[in-house]
Amino acid sequence: MASKKLKLSSKAHLPFKTANKEKRQGLHIKRKKAQDSIRRDERFRRRREEDRDPSLREERLKANVPLTLERKRVWDEVDRDTSDGVGLSVDVERLKRQRLEEEKDALEEDETQIPDSEEERDSMIDSASEDEIEKPTLPQKSLKRKTATERATSPVQSTTSTGLNFTPEALAAKFPNLFSTDTPPIPKILITTSLNSTLHNEGQLLTTLFPHSVYIPRSSHRYGHKFSVREIASFASNRNYTAVLVLKEDLKKPTGLTVVHLPFGPTCHYSISNWIEGRRLPGHGNPTSHIPELILNNFRTPLGLLVAKSFQTMFPPQPELQGRQVVTLHNQRDYIFLRRHRYVFREKRATEKNVVGPDGKEVEGAQGIRAGLQELGPRFTLKLRRVDRGIQRASGQEWEWKVRMEKERTKFQL
Repeated sequence: MASKKLKLSSKAHLPFKTANKEKRQGLHIKRKKAQDSIRRDERFRRRREEDRDPSLREERLKANVPLTLERKRVWDEVDRDTSDGVGLSVDVERLKRQRLEEEKDALEEDETQIPDSEEERDSMIDSASEDEIEKPTLPQKSLKRKTATERATSPVQSTTSTGLNFTPEALAAKFPNLFSTDTPPIPKILITTSLNSTLHNEGQLLTTLFPHSVYIPRSSHRYGHKFSVREIASFASNRNYTAVLVLKEDLKKPTGLTVVHLPFGPTCHYSISNWIEGRRLPGHGNPTSHIPELILNNFRTPLGLLVAKSFQTMFPPQPELQGRQVVTLHNQRDYIFLRRHRYVFREKRATEKNVVGPDGKEVEGAQGIRAGLQELGPRFTLKLRRVDRGIQRASGQEWEWKVRMEKERTKFQL
């Protein structure tokens, strides 16, 4: 016979067992009610304590960060000299900042160890030969790896803008066509499709997305010459085009995008999913011919910097701000989400709250301002599949997606 006072047990689903099905159902309902009552009492107790001491609420909100896969992300353990590989999952910005700090510490130690008098310098030269003098070693800082909980409570990393100033020298030497120190030329893009394609409307939409672009359909006539991508790239390079985009099709839907950088590559192959035209978006706007602003988010590895630089070269460096258009490429879990919006700044309404930053505090200087967004489209999702050194597969691959790469869910390539 069940007692009136409910005693919960952490080892069983029910406080006690019975063979009667109806009784089991009733006991389960009582257990759920008891758990809800305990949680409610705990919630009200915590509220009373936080009302007396507001600092407790700030500490709780600061630590109350969900433990997502992005925050469980792991990096490759590599040496400093080999951290510039394209296929390595390393945080380029963190490594470069760490190198600068170590060089600064080494210079400070060298300044403190410089002998004051000339006699001390002569004695140091005479005491040992050049071969016997040991080279000073850089101080190795103890790098303690943070746990998943510590990474989860750290500031948000997935919304930070990508800094292309941290590009490794080896990556810039490997792709001089993209990472050139000279003034970049004005982008001129040729957009086409695969053979026998029906994606003519989608090709025209891409011309509104990329400035200074033109769409030329590939011939599908039975007696016409079927130009290859290499021939199209040679044709476009002779006419001062900077890139060729090839839109791929399957079942009359866009499924792939090939970006060929002229004149020597590299070539990036992407798969496309979730393609939605602007006219199918609720509350959409119509794009104008103004040059948009470009936002690149969360590209942190050498491969991610290569992808970010690839898209940056397809947009002019000076946007036309009067158009108030912005194109966003946000990387999350190796999926690149492309969105295009028009923004407007307006006054805050009385029913709206102030802007709050990642730390939970209000942003200074933005108390009475709000930003309104209107999506223009098209929107779609890209996933990098292959990077060729030159034009097409015959030139060799720098990186290629393989089947087992997503088996470890906490490791990402971009």
